[in-house]
Parts: sequence; C-alpha cells; structure tokens
Amino acid sequence: MTTELRESRITGTAAVAAAAYAFAITMVGTTLPTPLYSLYQRKFGFSELMITVIFAVYAGGVIAALLLFGKLSDQVGRRPVLLIGLGFSALSAVAFVIANGLGLLLLGRVLSGFSAGVFTGTATATIVDLMGPERRGRATLIATVANIGGLGCGPLLAGVVAQWGTDPLQLTFWIDLALLVPAALAILALPEPVASRRRPTLRVQALRVPPEIRPIFVRASLAGFAGFAVLGLTTAVSPAFLASVGVTSPAIVGLVVFGVFAASTGGQLLLQVMPDARALPAGLVGLIIGMGVLAAGLAASSLALLITGAVIAGAGQGLSFRSALAAVNQASPPEQRAEIASSFFVVAYVAISLPVIGEGVLAQSAGLTTAGIVFAGAVAALAGVVLVLLARPRV
Repeated sequence: MTTELRESRITGTAAVAAAAYAFAITMVGTTLPTPLYSLYQRKFGFSELMITVIFAVYAGGVIAALLLFGKLSDQVGRRPVLLIGLGFSALSAVAFVIANGLGLLLLGRVLSGFSAGVFTGTATATIVDLMGPERRGRATLIATVANIGGLGCGPLLAGVVAQWGTDPLQLTFWIDLALLVPAALAILALPEPVASRRRPTLRVQALRVPPEIRPIFVRASLAGFAGFAVLGLTTAVSPAFLASVGVTSPAIVGLVVFGVFAASTGGQLLLQVMPDARALPAGLVGLIIGMGVLAAGLAASSLALLITGAVIAGAGQGLSFRSALAAVNQASPPEQRAEIASSFFVVAYVAISLPVIGEGVLAQSAGLTTAGIVFAGAVAALAGVVLVLLARPRV
C-alpha cells in the first residue's frame, strides 16, 4: 500500500461506499430527463422523433468519451478523471436548468453522455482498485449495482418531482446539482489508487479485437446490442408507449423505468448462482419472451402486458449483458482487456442510439404502436440469431 493510500482520510469500506455513491449519482443524472420529455415536448413544441434524437446524442457523447478518455485515468490517476466526470454531469444539469429551447437540451444530453463515458470505466476501475484483486468479482458487482441502480433511480426521482413538485423542469436538476456536491467531496476524500502517473496523451483510442477471440466477441456484442437496444427504448420512448395505453403520470412513468433497471440488476445478480454456460442463453430467452409480451401489450393496449414484458426483457438484458461481458473479459489477452472492453461498450451504446432513432422514424410514418411492435420483433430476432450462433460447434 502506498503512502498516499495510508494517509487518505477514508479507506476500506468507507472509500468503496464513497466511490459507489459518486458513481450512482452520476448515472442518476443521465436518466433524469426520461419522465420529463413530454413536458419539454409541450413547452418547446418538438416531435416524438426529436425525443429519440435528443436521447441518441447522449449515446454519441458516451461513445466519444469512451474513445477519447478511456485510458486517461491510467495516466493521470483515478480521482482527477472522476472529478472531470462530475464536472460534465454538473454542466449538464446547468444546461437543463437554463434550457430555453432545443439547443440547450441537446447540449445537456451531450454533456451527460460525456459524464457517463468518463465515469463508467474509471469508477469501476476505482472500486476494483480499492477492494483489491482478490475481491475483483465482488467489486465488479458493487460497481454494476451502482451503475444500473443509478440509471434506474434517475427516472424515479424525476417522475416524483414532476408529479408533486413545483416547476419540475427546474427543481429536478437543482436536486441533481445538490446531490453532486457530496459526490465531489467523496471523490476528493478517496485514496488515489494509481501510484505512478505520467503525462496524459489524449487521442482517439483505436478499437481492435484480436482474430482469435472474434467469434466470442461477435456473439457477445450481438447479445449486448439486443439488450442495450431494450434499455434505449425504455428510457427514450417509454413515456409515449405508456401514454398510448392511457398512462400519463410522470411518477408512474418513472416507476416503470425504474422497474426495468431493477429487473436488469436482478438479472445480473442471477449470474452469481447460475452456471456460466446457461447464463447467456437464459438471458437471450428472457429478451425474446419479454419483447413478445411487450409487443402483445402494445397491440392490445394493455398496461399490464406492457409492464410485464418490459420487466422480463430488463431481467434478460441484465443476465445476457453481464454474462456476455464476462465472456469477453475472460477471452481477452490481459494487455488488451481494456481496449476490447471499450469496443464492446461502443457496440452497446450504438445500440442505445441508432435503433431508437429508427423506431422514432417509423413511428412518424406508421404510428407508435406499429413501430414498437416492429422494434420488439427486431430485438427478439437478433436475440434468436445469437442463440443459433451459441448452438453452433465452436472451431
């Protein structure tokens, strides 16, 4: 243990809890707008398609940050990069507070994407560093719960504020800024796990996957694509889907989105007790069943089926995502593990953006119900393709 670690004001469980809190609060900020999109739509007069575009630019910000800042914390230390991520999150909240049109909403989402892209890998690495290599599995689980839990709590918080608070488009993000203050203090109090630091070299990170692991990477990334497309759909257009069956309460919208992310967390926890060989197929089956029930709910205008399908798909996403990422990490050469993981996450965040925009375009011409059913069918078909690939003999 370095002298800096020993002299830090917080260590052990307190340090891990502080890092997890900052991680969760940062992710809360990325999903706060979900129950508020209908309010912005009425205030600024943009279309349902524009909601998907606003959401998609967030994914673009995440991908840009992953490619540009992916290795920065290995060079300058974890704490400075985590503080940069919190800074992007705060700037995003300010953009939403002062938003007077579409431009600032788009800027706020891009900054939010930067915060998530900077924070996700660095915060996970920080928690692993603080807990030590002998507890890497538990550290990864804590980081995952902080990540997905924060994503789920954002819509719940914003939905409650929009339902019962005054001026929710302002108050929601003032609360976010208030929650970021103790997060920044927590990061400042952390030990710095990176002992040897060097001059940063900011350049776009190349995405390379060694030929020997490409079959595993293709199967895993296709599964990740299907699962993250579900999360993108949930956080971008679930208010519109729920409105199609008569639900307009922001609190209920937030609760439904929270339920999907809670199911995703539960699905990831199942990996603790399920054999690795069964986890990915089980998650893919969950995605297929969930999308089938969701499509039935849209066709029948049934709130119960809509929520049930979304929750089943969320559990399938969590199980398939964590098992796919574990397979990629296990197959990757140690010296390329971070680079290959970044490639996997770039695929995942492309899945959050492009399919959702496609759903928005189709909804403009064919209607929301038809677009949702087509989207659900496409995700189920992709999950089915991965099941077929898993069943093929491996060379």
